[in-house]
Amino acid sequence: MSLPAAPADVFAPVESHTAFEETLERLGTAIKLGLLEPGARLPAERELCARLGVSRSTLRQALSALVRSGHLRAIRGRTGGTFVADELPPPLKEPLHRLANWRETCDVRLAVEVGVAIVAAGRAAAGVLDALDGLVLTMADRLEDFPAFRRADVRLHVGLAEATGSGRLVAAMTETQGEMTGLIAHIAHPPEVLASSNAQHGRILLAIRRGDGPGAASEMTEHLQGTERVLAGLLPS
Repeated sequence: MSLPAAPADVFAPVESHTAFEETLERLGTAIKLGLLEPGARLPAERELCARLGVSRSTLRQALSALVRSGHLRAIRGRTGGTFVADELPPPLKEPLHRLANWRETCDVRLAVEVGVAIVAAGRAAAGVLDALDGLVLTMADRLEDFPAFRRADVRLHVGLAEATGSGRLVAAMTETQGEMTGLIAHIAHPPEVLASSNAQHGRILLAIRRGDGPGAASEMTEHLQGTERVLAGLLPS
């Protein structure tokens, strides 16, 4: 099967640790830019996995998210396959300035949340971290219920800010989470993706519990950049 007419780097190997997010970003951006033309049939899963250097489960998660968002359509049967949608999803019903500045929103979130992780690693009490561990367990039980998952997710991130003992950081975190909620609502949330995100929560808390500020910062950065890659693949450039 021949590849769609697109630059070779669309299907170049994925190198990021966040393979799902980078795969989604790569394909979503190629669709938005017209590098993968409307109606084009994607290569077979085995071929795509080989070209992108990702596992079949990672590829299926990315394709599922793009189908849910309306960028791809899946057709079953002998003549089926995965095709680029004939028309992209309609414009999002969000203020134009919010969509135009979504990268800036992510930048602010990165600065706030990484800073919170570092400070929390030096200050968080064991009892507070126990409660946050409980939220991770709650999210693990809510993978099929995104609104409930997201409520626990927000409580966890705000809880990390509370663990620093800084009212200003709590306020900054609350504002940041509010802005991100409006963006995150527009992307698909397959259970596999939520499970991966929640596993990152666990690693963040573990680093904080060890008092490892640099480790917490690294885990938080990977966590946030994963979301940013998904947004980059689905939101307007």
